[in-house]
Amino acid sequence: QVQLVESGGGLVQPGGSLRLSCEVSGSIFGINTMGWYRQAPGKERELVALIAGGGSTNYADSVKGRFTISRDNPKNTVYLQMNSLKPEDTAVYYCNARVQLTRWAVAYVELWGQGTLVTVSS
Repeated sequence: QVQLVESGGGLVQPGGSLRLSCEVSGSIFGINTMGWYRQAPGKERELVALIAGGGSTNYADSVKGRFTISRDNPKNTVYLQMNSLKPEDTAVYYCNARVQLTRWAVAYVELWGQGTLVTVSS
């Protein structure tokens, strides 16, 4: 069973930092794009950051300059380093990955993590 397992959420004060991790657990052939999304209470889920297999990245304007997405391909893990956190960053953060399960797969499978809560409050 292939799963995305997230960790690293918690409660931090404004201006603080957190590092989220997401590991693709199970046997896979490869991973294409990995990313982080977030959903605040009563709000729609939004893209936070994406990272391609080659390492290129893309960020939402609201987090640009504060958040950094990275990946460790041998570990099948993606990270989100969050600095200078603001109350408006409070949300459940979801990891996303497009995974090729086998060598002969005809398409990527899009998988989601269980979500980890980030609360930024004084």
